[in-house]
Amino acid sequence: MTSFIRAPISVMLYVLACVTATQETTTDANLSDPCYNYTVLDNPWRTDSSSISNPSSMCDRSVIWSGWYRLFINGLSTHISDTCVAQSSCGTDVALWIHGGHPTVQDGVVTRDICGYCINYCCYYGSYPIKVKACPGNYYIYELVRPTFCISVYFADLGSINTSSTAAISTVYPSVDPCYNYTVLDNPWRANSSRPSNPSFMCDQSVTWRGWYRLFINGLSAHIPDTCVAQSSCGTDTALWIRGGHPTVQDGVVTRDICGYAISYCCYYMSYPIKVKACPGNYYVYELVRPALCNSAYCAVVNISSTVTAVAPEMSSAAVTISSTFTAFTPETTTAVINISSLEACTSQNSGGCFQKLLDQIENITAQVLPLNTVTNILTAAFNASEKILESSSSASPTELVSSGNRMLKTSEKLISTLVKPTDTSDNVSFTLAAVEGQVFMVGPNVTLNKIPQLDTTNSSVDIDLIGIAKNNSERSAAVAFMSYNTMENLLKPDFFNTSNNTIKTMMSTVISATLPKTNNTKLTKPVNFTFRHIREFVPSGSLSCVYWNISEWIVDGCSVLKTNSSYTVCSCVHLSTFALIMQTSRPPESDSLMELVNLVCVIVGLVFFSLALLTFALCQWSPGVNNVARINICISLLLAHLLFLLTQQFLSLIRPQKVLCAVISGLLHFLFLSGFVWMFIEAVLLFICVKNLSQISSKQRDVLSSGFLCVIGYVVALVVVCVSVGLVPEGYGSEHCWIKMDNGFIWSFLGPVCIILASNTLLFIKIFISLNSALKSLNAEVSQMKQTKIMVFKTLAQFVVLGCPWILGFFTKDSKVLEILFLILNSQQGTFIFLIYCVLNHEVRQQYRKFFRCFAVSNNTEDYSVMSRK
Repeated sequence: MTSFIRAPISVMLYVLACVTATQETTTDANLSDPCYNYTVLDNPWRTDSSSISNPSSMCDRSVIWSGWYRLFINGLSTHISDTCVAQSSCGTDVALWIHGGHPTVQDGVVTRDICGYCINYCCYYGSYPIKVKACPGNYYIYELVRPTFCISVYFADLGSINTSSTAAISTVYPSVDPCYNYTVLDNPWRANSSRPSNPSFMCDQSVTWRGWYRLFINGLSAHIPDTCVAQSSCGTDTALWIRGGHPTVQDGVVTRDICGYAISYCCYYMSYPIKVKACPGNYYVYELVRPALCNSAYCAVVNISSTVTAVAPEMSSAAVTISSTFTAFTPETTTAVINISSLEACTSQNSGGCFQKLLDQIENITAQVLPLNTVTNILTAAFNASEKILESSSSASPTELVSSGNRMLKTSEKLISTLVKPTDTSDNVSFTLAAVEGQVFMVGPNVTLNKIPQLDTTNSSVDIDLIGIAKNNSERSAAVAFMSYNTMENLLKPDFFNTSNNTIKTMMSTVISATLPKTNNTKLTKPVNFTFRHIREFVPSGSLSCVYWNISEWIVDGCSVLKTNSSYTVCSCVHLSTFALIMQTSRPPESDSLMELVNLVCVIVGLVFFSLALLTFALCQWSPGVNNVARINICISLLLAHLLFLLTQQFLSLIRPQKVLCAVISGLLHFLFLSGFVWMFIEAVLLFICVKNLSQISSKQRDVLSSGFLCVIGYVVALVVVCVSVGLVPEGYGSEHCWIKMDNGFIWSFLGPVCIILASNTLLFIKIFISLNSALKSLNAEVSQMKQTKIMVFKTLAQFVVLGCPWILGFFTKDSKVLEILFLILNSQQGTFIFLIYCVLNHEVRQQYRKFFRCFAVSNNTEDYSVMSRK
């Protein structure tokens, strides 16, 4: 029953939608289909029968277009004309029509070019393309956009429809191959570096065009550009370029539209299509025709990405060379594209004057749009030349550095601005070079984005409200250029950040630049956020400043730090400029010769006593129940650690520049000091077993804790900690003093295990005292084994205090000379304490010392007596 009820309801809804189609907004259950979700456009003057006193008063540029539209005239459904419409029709000067015919229902949504008639050519004017869809019910809807020029309107036609989808271009093979039957066109002014001056505009309408042509500029093979060309270039007012790109050799002969730039639209003017063919040998030929507009000419571009060797064109006998038939003129020209070989010559000459002249040429470029490869080639050569010149003049004054830095910034911003080209929606360009990275993002009047994506380079990024900026411009378009300079700090040094306090300035980021090229209203709608990745070690005690370059110095006006950690910093600025992140740190205290002497003497004394302790452990006879494995390895680990530390500090100036060596040394120090603590823990474990088992200590040690097993534990644990630390944070080693870096909490890779060992030892000693106290109550205090155990407990506890506790002072030595000296003495004299506790205070060892000294004295006396008797 339910299905029978729903069916007639659906039919009624469809009929209701058809009846109310002339309302301004049509609704349907499926709002995603524009055939049922459009706005009605019903201005009567849009037909060619309309007549108003001032035909130029109507203009669709003043309309805020949004979404899809359906045309009605006097209650009748109509459509935009798809055939040529005469000038001064439909209440305006230029009536707009769609080129390419209307689609069918099966075609779905298609894109069609918009044309306007003028001077005997139906597509003299070109406007932004629109989307068109055929709907069931024999009507059409259009996604209209703001036209490129005034005074123009979309023309409503009540006549028949030319239904046609975009047809594929068929390949044509002429009877005579034009690749070997062409005319050479070699007017030098056709190069896009040629800047005309009115009234010297060239016009290709005055040429009698016949057949196929190949372009040459100053003996170099050239081609008509297939990207937008700026106005007032190529020797004329409107430089003509081909839309749709060049074909390949396999494509044969193809037809391409001809466009001319004006008023922020690359196809504002359109001319008659031409035929193009790619030829073997990497050149093109064109069947040129008379352009539709005057003061226009076909442009020519020479590939200058590398040094080009001029080659004479291969021509048949039919090929001829023509000279220019235009009136001779000498326009003022400025180099629009720089010869890369000239830049390389400056690099090899190390000539500052030559380099400055090249910067002058770059700054005088008049071309509004350049290919990406041209821009990157010039930037690469320019930065290489500047670095070479800096190396040769290392003693440059601050004034010279500032001047060169300003010139390079101006040059770079000028070049990247040539990558900005008009767009209807959005577009972007990016490049990555050794010295500089860049991104350009452009938005047009019909952009569909609510927010542009974050612009990223390797070490920085920027968030900017480009959509809001575009809305504040009359053309509803804007562009942002973002560059990150990897070597600019060599010119714009951090020392140019003038502050009242005497601090060390460190450049913590790459220098970046953000501009709004070819944008009339550059006022920001909201602050711009920059994210800088730190390129140098972050000092927690340092002060970070977000700065911008103000002609001769870094200043902070209008910029602030939003967020920071050890890896990156986010800055917020209310203006655009050239930015950087600078860290200020306190200057280190002047070298204290007395402290250095005390450090040297103390460490050497400690090394001597480490050596004496090792000799004592190795050569003296010990009781069978005494296990010296842990003590020997403690001495070995700390002896090597102190010796490596002493040598490193003495030769720090030579080691520090060797980053890998410095990191390896810090890793070895980490391992040796940590293994010393692990052996201290093993010593406590052995003592615990001794107290627990008392007289069975010897057998238990031999059965359970052999020397080989202890060595594996003592060194493998420390090695595993170091390897894991290297795997997780490989950049954590190699600080300024070739020790573990303090940032990112990496110091806890050492302090963490040390704290665990110290805590474990504390618990063990508490357990040992409890066990020992219990044993004392049940055994005779005069038993020799008990006496020895009590002595071992005392000595191990003293060792724990001497070797472990001095490291705690390291947390409190800041700004305290007394604690610093105390920390130095206690840690450097660990060998001395071990020798005193285990050797000097051991009765058996003292007896062996006395015996050794007596033998030594007797031996000396005997030698003296023998010498005297001989006399």
